[in-house]
Amino acid sequence: MIKDGKVLLGKSGDEEICIYPKMANRHGLIAGATGTGKTVTLKVMAESFSKLGVPVFLADVKGDLAPLVKPGVENENVNSRVESMGLKDAGYEFDSFPVNMWDVYGEKGMPLRTTISEIGPLLLSRIMGLNDTQSDILNIVFKIADDEGLLLIDTKDLKSMIQYVGENRQNYATAYGNIAQASLNAITRGVVSLESEGADKFFGEPALSIADFLCTDNRGRGMIQLLDCQKLILSPKMYSTFLLWLMSELFENLPEVGDCDRPKMVFFFDEAHMLFDSASKDLLDKIEQVVKLIRSKGVGIYFITQNPKDIPDGILAQLGNKVQHALRAYTPAEQKGVKAAAQSFRENPEFDTYTVLQELSTGEALVSVLDESGVPTIAKRVKICPPESFMGTIDDSERTRIINNSLLYSRYSNFVDRDSAYEFLERRNTQIAENAIKEEEQLNETKRRQKEIEAKKKAGQKAVQSVAKTTAGTIGRQVGKTIGGSIGGSFGKTLGGNLGASLGRGILSTLFGGK
Repeated sequence: MIKDGKVLLGKSGDEEICIYPKMANRHGLIAGATGTGKTVTLKVMAESFSKLGVPVFLADVKGDLAPLVKPGVENENVNSRVESMGLKDAGYEFDSFPVNMWDVYGEKGMPLRTTISEIGPLLLSRIMGLNDTQSDILNIVFKIADDEGLLLIDTKDLKSMIQYVGENRQNYATAYGNIAQASLNAITRGVVSLESEGADKFFGEPALSIADFLCTDNRGRGMIQLLDCQKLILSPKMYSTFLLWLMSELFENLPEVGDCDRPKMVFFFDEAHMLFDSASKDLLDKIEQVVKLIRSKGVGIYFITQNPKDIPDGILAQLGNKVQHALRAYTPAEQKGVKAAAQSFRENPEFDTYTVLQELSTGEALVSVLDESGVPTIAKRVKICPPESFMGTIDDSERTRIINNSLLYSRYSNFVDRDSAYEFLERRNTQIAENAIKEEEQLNETKRRQKEIEAKKKAGQKAVQSVAKTTAGTIGRQVGKTIGGSIGGSFGKTLGGNLGASLGRGILSTLFGGK
């Protein structure tokens, strides 16, 4: 809730514990064991930022954040807490908040998509679990696509591009280096595996425009962009990579604003440990860089996880506003984690932080925020305010109504498959195939004509031979008869005939070269 223009988290005795809006882009942490109240704290903060006119992004892992769209209702627990904390006088009231619902799979929200080109080879390599060599080859595939003006929008574009590079890898070796077919095959398998997890729905158009996240409703409240992650979380690498991409998009697209009175947007990253699990050093360096620099764009990032040790030290040091719910310590390893969490707070001389962390009840937390000058306050034991929105669930019909009534629904609801690398290479392959068919047909036609010419030539030769042979034989026999007649008798006729035939063969041999 909002008190005097500040985010009221709760009370420590009679002291109100608040986050100053101008310090909210210094990032934060919400941590604690399962069932200790992290979701309530998350809702209280999201509601408060929305009331301040700050757009909010929430990753809804458990599916219990959608009721932000409904005002809360009285019940014994809420009434007791409101009364004991004196929140009625502070302006507490049940309220609903503006929400756009999203879902990568398009099932429980508007489809949320990006393109292969926008997510880039580094994050794709992480999703697919590629080794260094395969990642380098994927970078080459992207470079060739850029150099040849081929758009990589969806997974079929990427597969077509990989195939095209494989077929022409010898031609590219000089300009881009050797491209191993085995690495290309491994990348293709990775893409197919992604498609089986639903990436074919995630990669496509219309791609998300970050500007659509940075808006308010007609009451001036910041829109809450709620991404349903109940299904996405089953693919941890895809979940974490998507959220990392979203942070990167905010960083790359927003202008520098320096210190401002309130954030341009607040980003809540639930199950934050997934972002860092099995991440390479290069990727961790990139995440740390984004976290350090994105606050100058007016964006506050809040990580939600079970234990602060899930967050790398370089990033944990950047988190100025900390809400630590109870931690359990039944094993030496868990005790070590609690000690590390206790040491991340400024010590309060009134209690032992390590002990209190294990004694906190549900809805209580140790809190340290940045004061007006940006200095972390000492740890305070705080009772967290109850949310003003509904605690529970919403049914599918209400969810569908909210999705369809969104001003963004018409823009993102329908998939668009525009001309890109796949279509271009398909046309190219089709043209090559058609040209090959034409060339073969022309060659066959040439051969057919040559055969016809040869056949006609042979037929002509035979006709000439036949005529010549007949003519020569006739002439020869006539000459023979004349000669034989001169000699006389049947012997003379026979001799004349044979002599005439021999004379005919001699004429043919002379005409056709002895054939």
